[in-house]
Amino acid sequence: MAEAISTWSTLASRHAALRFIDINLRGAGQVIFQNNPLTGLLFILAIAWGAYTGGQLDIIIGAVVALIIATVTAMVLEADETSLNQGLFGFNGILVGAAVPTFLADGAAMWFILVVGAAVSTVVMLAVSKVMKTWETPALTFPFVLTTWFLVLAAYSFGQLPIASMGPPALPHATASAGAAEALSLTAVLEAWLKGPAQVFLINNPISGVVVLLGLFVSSPWAAFFAAAGAAVALAVSLGLGASIGDITAGLYGFSPVLTAVALGCVFYNPSLRVAAFALLGTIFTVIVQGALDAGIAPFGVPTFTAPFVFVTWLFLLPKSDLQPHPHAPIKGGILNSKSKP
Repeated sequence: MAEAISTWSTLASRHAALRFIDINLRGAGQVIFQNNPLTGLLFILAIAWGAYTGGQLDIIIGAVVALIIATVTAMVLEADETSLNQGLFGFNGILVGAAVPTFLADGAAMWFILVVGAAVSTVVMLAVSKVMKTWETPALTFPFVLTTWFLVLAAYSFGQLPIASMGPPALPHATASAGAAEALSLTAVLEAWLKGPAQVFLINNPISGVVVLLGLFVSSPWAAFFAAAGAAVALAVSLGLGASIGDITAGLYGFSPVLTAVALGCVFYNPSLRVAAFALLGTIFTVIVQGALDAGIAPFGVPTFTAPFVFVTWLFLLPKSDLQPHPHAPIKGGILNSKSKP
């Protein structure tokens, strides 16, 4: 596998068209921190499968279009070449492209703001990265969150942007405590677990979740492990705290914890028992923050997107805790440090 990726990278470096494809595939992979074109391809296939089975092909079309536009915008703005080659200007774009058709009805106006939003996500990425550089902390998916919040909120003001699956704005209210969790079948639990990784891309499909995990595995077994573990922890905590069963079974409490678990478990720190415990704490807290933000932005009638992951991961990276493995027991195969990650 490594040899095939190396061969592809060599070819891509020699041909402009292949290089452009390679950059975009790496951009898709960077949604979950993987600088790997095969991972990116599998992520796109996961989106495509979920969009096809859900009868919303505009989601995969929007995701690919936005990925390309975000990348081209970075090229036009002459963004940092190393970051560009690693796909660091595409991952927010692909998420914008998947989110807009998910929440807004198909139409000319929807495609217009999708294209604008994809380009703007690169501008926001440059802006947020510059601000966060002060604290040596990555922008993560905050450019996607901020850009898409503006895009979907605008639908409440413009009549040509009909809402498909969002809102209405409402005051938060306590979720009724119920024993519905006890009635969940093993199949329902398994599907809810697999939907966590898929919902990173706003896809409500367990098979897509399997493909996402496979995409992580071909790049980093550690990333696949922490993603699967993060989804499992999120499922257990959300069930234990009595979250909405509908939200749990749709994987809506799983996607941000998946990202947090991977980020803290093996991207910004090398895997070890202490790092695993730190990542576990961050993952559990992400579930709590998910519930808090769901309630906090309910009056605005918009989704949280990956904001819980962003805020928790920032908080857990800013202390700069020394969580590296003990020098006498190094962990081989660790992921590169944060300077090369989104």
